[in-house]
Amino acid sequence: MKRGSMDCVDQATLQSGEGLIGNANQGGRRQVTILEREIWEELMTEVSGTLPPSARRANLLVRGLSLSRSRKRVLGIGSCRIRILGETKPCERMEEAWPGLQAAMSRSWAGGAFGEVLDDGEIVVGDPVFWVEES
Repeated sequence: MKRGSMDCVDQATLQSGEGLIGNANQGGRRQVTILEREIWEELMTEVSGTLPPSARRANLLVRGLSLSRSRKRVLGIGSCRIRILGETKPCERMEEAWPGLQAAMSRSWAGGAFGEVLDDGEIVVGDPVFWVEES
């Protein structure tokens, strides 16, 4: 449900052209939102925060991979691919969640990325996350 609580899950189903099955927002350009764990931890240190990553309200949390300036790149997660279409900008909900968080997230790509799902399939916590080199 839009603006409802986030449900953390260990696996999810992606549908090409739609996004995450069961997600309140499907279709369009912003089918999936992605946040880097390392960036979230830096943000929490910067604002002396204690929020879990789910407070960002992103669909996927990844680690060990930089989303910075990744527009038009293809991200692989398990056997699925997501084309990154842009940077996710923080909204006033981040300021409501923790004072100073929206401003801290305003630096380049700190709010994560959004993209379109290219493949149907299941993803599971722990799946490999990698950049797909297009030929």
